[in-house]
Amino acid sequence: MTMSHALRNLVPIDLPIFQAPMAGVSTPALAAAVSEAGGLGALGLGASNVAAAGTAIAELKARTQAPFNVNFFCHEPARRDAALEARWIARMAPLFADYGAVPPAALAEIYESFRSTDAFLELVLATRPAVVSFHFGLPLPHQIAAMRGAGLVILVSATSLAEARAIVAAGCHGVIAQGWEAGGHRGIFDPNGPDERLSCADLTRLLVREISVPVIAAGGIMDGADIRRALANGAAAAQLGTAFVGCPESAADAAYRARMASGGETVMTRVISGRPARCLTNRFTAWGEDVAASEVASYPCAYDLGKSLNAAAKAQGESGFGAQWSGTQAARAGSRPAAELMAELGRELAEAEASARP
Repeated sequence: MTMSHALRNLVPIDLPIFQAPMAGVSTPALAAAVSEAGGLGALGLGASNVAAAGTAIAELKARTQAPFNVNFFCHEPARRDAALEARWIARMAPLFADYGAVPPAALAEIYESFRSTDAFLELVLATRPAVVSFHFGLPLPHQIAAMRGAGLVILVSATSLAEARAIVAAGCHGVIAQGWEAGGHRGIFDPNGPDERLSCADLTRLLVREISVPVIAAGGIMDGADIRRALANGAAAAQLGTAFVGCPESAADAAYRARMASGGETVMTRVISGRPARCLTNRFTAWGEDVAASEVASYPCAYDLGKSLNAAAKAQGESGFGAQWSGTQAARAGSRPAAELMAELGRELAEAEASARP
């Protein structure tokens, strides 16, 4: 059985196309459009509390009966360091002052990990999405056992072979191979550890060779030809995120859309949130160019401050401090409705497969 067939036995979709979860950007409307078009739509719920996550899942289920994916964060609790956080606030205070604001006196741990509570587990067991995926690490063993027992398909992001092996050993059904090109937060389990920075193609080939579960390629994939190359590297499917940011169904704001439309460079930075993440270059990333990782407050506390700064700047008409996450191929993104984009991706994939035949 090929990787692709193994995945489709788990997730009955017509096209090997996953929409990346993209917390803060994905919406029930976007996910439903992708799933209705034969792919796997997704909700990024890592920034949501249980009530908001439940509302989003209910809306998505009302929009489609097709399979979809819900994604959560599995980060470790923040390493709180009062002195470091105070220095980080003081360092950013002049930026706040530029927009007539003052930073908060203290930082909050704004996101709760799936690992730290069973409330999210209870939600997915009650709502039964076809797929539950995870970023930044693994759920706890009893959580994995409960989801497997309920017949849910479990996928986890990996940036290395070691992470992928841990995912397989934990009993998960598949691995999302997140290449260095991918936009948004790096899924690396330990953000302070070494990072091999493997490309999507290199990581996909490595994992396909070394592990036995389906591998989903992610990072820099924008069109049908890119999807075909990922499949040729052994991937069971391809996950696209940046390609969907400009869709009218996404929650990206006008400034984010405009910056995406202008293309340009991206950079991996941790100053926005406290974890490495790939963002379109903007005023925030330029300010953070020379900041050492050790000087940044821990995730998600640093994100609390970053969000406050962005709000203060936006109130004064400045949009350059947003978390404008994007992969390296941002210049190739469009703004079509998701259904149209999916149809085009399907056509391009079919054409690429036809041209590859002898």
